[in-house]
Amino acid sequence: MMQVFATGVSGAKGQIATLTDRELEVYRAIGHGKSSREIAGDMGISVRTVDAHRTHIKVKMGFRDAADVAYHAIRWVESQS
Repeated sequence: MMQVFATGVSGAKGQIATLTDRELEVYRAIGHGKSSREIAGDMGISVRTVDAHRTHIKVKMGFRDAADVAYHAIRWVESQS
């Protein structure tokens, strides 16, 4: 519980390891503020595939919605700097 208040991340660091390489790539791009369309263009995949990756990330990481995914992705990217 204290970790959630201190970092704003509820066990997400350990859950990062559950993501596939592509999901991690999408998660990182989300953290850099890219849209699904931008991510799709960069990765050479369809927007639907990016959205499927977003959904998998949300489920695996236990996030509530797309905004929660984006919030935590941004925080994760910032912590990597």
